[in-house]
Amino acid sequence: MSVRSFLDTNVLVYTDDKAFPSKQGRAIDLLAQHMRERTGVVSLQVLQEYFVTATRKLHVDPGLARRKVELFSDFDIASPDLTDILAAVDLNRLHKISFWDALVIRSAKQSGCKLLLSEDMQPMREIEGLRIVNPFRSS
Repeated sequence: MSVRSFLDTNVLVYTDDKAFPSKQGRAIDLLAQHMRERTGVVSLQVLQEYFVTATRKLHVDPGLARRKVELFSDFDIASPDLTDILAAVDLNRLHKISFWDALVIRSAKQSGCKLLLSEDMQPMREIEGLRIVNPFRSS
């Protein structure tokens, strides 16, 4: 059984990245597992970043990328408000992480996640009870 987990943008993007077939397969498996078990969370920020990255860097057709955003919206969606923005600013200052990463961390925490699945942040770091795990790193 999976634990409630926040899926960072790179996990979604790898579902389209044919240049890294092992990561693509892992990303697809993760999304399927969390969808099936209803334990996955994404934020509006992640959905926006996915669309931009998929269409600009991977040249995914915008219509297909839009459809995938719709599919990804079957996960629980974190919708940050002003309080979350201010909390992300505080996390940025306290932990010396980028504002955008801080907003992801805040969204994950506010959504009740125990894990943040991300390739882009320090793996195995714990910030205020949220553990960051790189799902593409081999054990």
